[in-house]
Amino acid sequence: MNDRVTPPMHALPDGEAELSLVVKLPWEDVARLGQEAGRLATQMQRPVTLDEAVSNRLRSTRPSAAHAKPAGEQTASAASGAGVTSLPRISGTA
Repeated sequence: MNDRVTPPMHALPDGEAELSLVVKLPWEDVARLGQEAGRLATQMQRPVTLDEAVSNRLRSTRPSAAHAKPAGEQTASAASGAGVTSLPRISGTA
């Protein structure tokens, strides 16, 4: 049982949203996240968490948030239903 009482989502003052979730990943993907965290730590010249590495990776690979635009402004990919399943893998090695 998990005793955390963190709300699953809340708004941040900078206009972003913070989501709390639990995901099951193969150890290989966890290792890739660790490598991503190492690269990010080198780039930022400070330690980073896996959470930061995931957030950075999602931001660097995401297309525009077309799904969040009014219906008349959606792009073809949003209208066709492309979603999380279309996100690239964390590393080029699969």
